[in-house]
Amino acid sequence: MTTLALAIEKQARKLSPTERERLVERLMAEMKDERLTAVDEAWVAAAEQRFSAWKRKLTKPMLATKALRDIRKELHL
Repeated sequence: MTTLALAIEKQARKLSPTERERLVERLMAEMKDERLTAVDEAWVAAAEQRFSAWKRKLTKPMLATKALRDIRKELHL
């Protein structure tokens, strides 16, 4: 992020939880009209496919700790 964006974030963190929530809602509402990048669209499609498979009970949920452990093992970290 730019220096300006980081400064704005620092100020936003000083707001009350309610004010932060309202700010986020207003910022997100403005983004609804923006087009997704190809990468964003690919992530959305992958997430929708995984959620659909989970709803149809084609996959089982996994604890985040196990998922991260498996990823680290696969990447030899």
